[in-house]
Amino acid sequence: MRISSVLLPAALFLLAPASGAQTGPYPQNDTAPITTVVVSAAAKPFRIRQEQARQIAGTYDLVNGWHLKVRPGTRTIDTKIDQQQPMRLLAVGPYKFVSGDGRVTMEFNLGESGDDMLMTYAPDPRLADMVVISSSVAQR
Repeated sequence: MRISSVLLPAALFLLAPASGAQTGPYPQNDTAPITTVVVSAAAKPFRIRQEQARQIAGTYDLVNGWHLKVRPGTRTIDTKIDQQQPMRLLAVGPYKFVSGDGRVTMEFNLGESGDDMLMTYAPDPRLADMVVISSSVAQR
């Protein structure tokens, strides 16, 4: 009886350091001084030509099963994915468009035939996560 009463506290004493490893240490604070801050201006609107508008207008079948409808304007495109709310993206290049908050980008006229498109978006602004979806064939 005396041996078991000594072994139990000894075993618990040996396991105690391992239980603290579950939480892990906190990250170290960065003590280096901040020497520079980079500020970038908003993208300058790009004018969409008639030829470009014809090339990107239509319905795209995305690889994940979504359907994207694109209706170009003179400086923006209006897009709608399935039954979601429409989004307006600003042209920042001949075939590149970005949402106002910068979380959604779409590039058109990709691939050998120019019918492919690529959409990149951040699903949750609190996370550093980006989703990339492409369309292999566009229906016009």
